[in-house]
Amino acid sequence: MNTIMRIDMAELKVTIEKPPQNYQLLGGRGLSARILNTKIPAITHPLSHENKLVVAPGLLAGTMAPSFGRISFGAKSPLTKTIKESNAGGTASQKLDRLGIKAIIIQGMPKENQTYIIYIDTKGAQIIKAPDLSGKMNYDLIATLQNKYGKEIGVISIGRAGEAKMTASTIAITDQDGRPSRHAARGGLGAVMGSKGIKAIVINAKGTKAIEPLNKEEFKETVRELIETLKQEKGTQSLSKFGTPRVINFLSQLGSMPSWNYHGGPVKGIENIYGEAISEVNQSRGGRMHACMPGCVVRCSIVFHGEDGQHLTSALEYETLAMLGTNLGVTNLDAIAQMDRMCDDLGVDTIEVGSAIAQLMEAVDIKFGDDQKVIEILKELRQSSPMGKIVGQGASFTAQFLGLDRVPVSKGQAFPAHDPRACKAVGVTYCTSPMGADHTAGIDYRDSLSREGQVKKSRDAQILNATIDSLGYCFLAMPTKGQLMYEVLAKLINARYGTNIKAEDVMNIGINTIKDELAFNHSAGWTDVHNILPEFMKTEKLPPHNEVFDIPQDEIDAIFNKSVIPKI
Repeated sequence: MNTIMRIDMAELKVTIEKPPQNYQLLGGRGLSARILNTKIPAITHPLSHENKLVVAPGLLAGTMAPSFGRISFGAKSPLTKTIKESNAGGTASQKLDRLGIKAIIIQGMPKENQTYIIYIDTKGAQIIKAPDLSGKMNYDLIATLQNKYGKEIGVISIGRAGEAKMTASTIAITDQDGRPSRHAARGGLGAVMGSKGIKAIVINAKGTKAIEPLNKEEFKETVRELIETLKQEKGTQSLSKFGTPRVINFLSQLGSMPSWNYHGGPVKGIENIYGEAISEVNQSRGGRMHACMPGCVVRCSIVFHGEDGQHLTSALEYETLAMLGTNLGVTNLDAIAQMDRMCDDLGVDTIEVGSAIAQLMEAVDIKFGDDQKVIEILKELRQSSPMGKIVGQGASFTAQFLGLDRVPVSKGQAFPAHDPRACKAVGVTYCTSPMGADHTAGIDYRDSLSREGQVKKSRDAQILNATIDSLGYCFLAMPTKGQLMYEVLAKLINARYGTNIKAEDVMNIGINTIKDELAFNHSAGWTDVHNILPEFMKTEKLPPHNEVFDIPQDEIDAIFNKSVIPKI
């Protein structure tokens, strides 16, 4: 039976609870939204004892079904001051579900200024003092923990940025290679984990097996059909070869890939970071593609090797190549890969930090394209110098410190690497999603320059993504006809749990998740007044198509009308 594990850091106590009936078909983002909306005051300070950090695998993680192994982290965000869910791949979700843990709720703060780890295995959980781990970078931390507890553990950790409570800090999860390469990066949730005094959660699932669904044959057949569908998708085939950088050629020509701090325009040498170019270089050095979680058939994670043929970084993603690359005028592949490794080690969001550095380039005497200067700034982050501390608080804070008013943020969070002028549906998502500027909350590139139908596209994408985030499913494994996933998910849930839900019931998981998140945010003071993008998005024309973000505000404000999601 799945249980809720409550970790009280004030009392240094672990309790195991039976989940309420209304949590039965909630997991991941949906479960964290329900807990946060009902169990913490929306006006609480994000780094106070009242805030809670919820760690929740998806509903199907332990079955080892392909691409269902993402894990969600939820809390009130120190960056956006609203509810935040951030998820990532790796091995932690599957291990927790196999241990029968539906969610971990971390509350309170230690009475003493101490560093702790949480060790979880088949016997339960222990809160262990670990002063020797304080200040460790993620890679060194993971090596230390693996030497002590074995190579097969899954680890959830924070780097120095999380310990310093920087609002650009991440929560890292180890991948199948045992590296801290998967990051729940958005919203500064690493700072929340750091405020609880927790450096790492070590998960030892030795002795457990994959969960057997109640209807094994139905589950197996549905999984087989899903895998066959994915294998036939051209997008899946391309992802398996080139990872997310496969889109760089297309998005840069569309204008959506940011350059020069969202001023737009061509960047010399961009062909160096095309997916095909990365693949050719990486293969020549012994690098490879891999699956970040067991069972994934897409295998889109790039394990990138440096010029010396040794591992440099894993999960070299499009967003990193954009925000630490073209948005800074940088196209040196090895330099960007080094930056990615440094960010993973520190535990900072490449999107947020990349955008913050762009503000520095905008305001002070740092040239766009100076990759070595960017590396120096990341070193200052590691040393917690004054400049490092400023950048570690994200783009909005950095811009405010520098006196800038042209800042690509929404609700305090930096735009990801998709310009709303070239992809207008994602612009609507940035405006209206409870998550703020987050492309994983809802993106749709169909007819992306048109004004027509973009609000509906955003709404439908937001509901679908809220649903799959609750199931722990990776949106990079989404079939072209994404709406068909509701039927697939219903079959899998029924086969695992013995329920009899329909596709529309699965959609309601996403709808109710967004309802809970909107309710929290409204209680925290968020209204339709905040459903706006920065003014320059509406006035500065983006090359090469000279587009602006021109979706009417009244349409944006009506996105969650009563026919879909009642106003709170």
